[in-house]
Amino acid sequence: MGLLDILLGRSRAVAADLDRLFALPAAAVGLEAAAGFRPTGQGAVCFATVEGAAFERTHREIHALLDADAGRTPVELTHDSYGYSWLVSRRSPDELPLLVNDLHAVNSTLEAAGFGPRLLCSLAGFAADDGRRLALVYLYKRGTFYPFAPLDGGQRRDNALELRIRAALAEELPVEADLGRWFPVWGAPGL
Repeated sequence: MGLLDILLGRSRAVAADLDRLFALPAAAVGLEAAAGFRPTGQGAVCFATVEGAAFERTHREIHALLDADAGRTPVELTHDSYGYSWLVSRRSPDELPLLVNDLHAVNSTLEAAGFGPRLLCSLAGFAADDGRRLALVYLYKRGTFYPFAPLDGGQRRDNALELRIRAALAEELPVEADLGRWFPVWGAPGL
């Protein structure tokens, strides 16, 4: 950052560090101990919808890469009501490291194909015995995580739980400090 940037109050975006996703399995142990949430085996990568031959080629490459494992559910491409696309991966709940590998592979493949600026976030789903759901969301452009805990019955969040999870995982994950960037991911597949 230069002097002019400092004087004008500009800051540079944090570079994405996809290897931070590999901290999720260790964080999951802490999450279960602190709050009783266990992995669901579902995760997803969200990106601004892309069309065209280049994306179709990349999409086929992702499918070929991840669907080579014959014992798994195929990766699914869905679109939400906000106009974003999601590549959803499903694994057994005890296969969180494999799910994280899937999320990393999807992000890396999209980034290598030139779609990095369109990547928004990745998430891994968790659930408690009482039915509460939680996602640990990785913000691609910030290189940080935050918890998202939707409440049943509408578009409401369990803010107290999110703050408790933030405190519990502060040593495990780079948690997004700006609460204004803890965007809701209503209806996200994989949650």
